[in-house]
Amino acid sequence: MAGGGFARLPDGSVVVALALAAPPDGAVAPGARVRVLVRAANRQRALTRLRNLGLRAVYLRGNSEPPTPDEITAVLHHPDGLLWRSLPHADNESWHPIAHLLRARA
Repeated sequence: MAGGGFARLPDGSVVVALALAAPPDGAVAPGARVRVLVRAANRQRALTRLRNLGLRAVYLRGNSEPPTPDEITAVLHHPDGLLWRSLPHADNESWHPIAHLLRARA
C-alpha cells in the first residue's frame, strides 16, 4: 500500500494513516481510494483493528505520508479512534466513522 505513515503521541500511543482502496461493496464508488486513520497502542494493533474489520490486505511500509496535525486531532476527538475520508477529499468533506465505509458489507 502506498501512502501511509504514523505519528507517535506523547502518551505512547500511535496514530496510523493509510491510503487504501475502498471496499468494493462499501459506501464509496468501486475503485475509489480512502484515507483511513486509526489510533491504537502501537502500529501492529492499529493494523490488526483494520484487519479485524475485514480489510485484510493492510500493510504499513515506511512513513512516507504520516498523519497531519489536523488528522491527529480528528482521530483523537472520535470515540472509536477509527475514521476515513475519500481521496482526494473535498474541502468541505468531514471525517466519517469506519462503520459508514463498511455498512454495505454488514
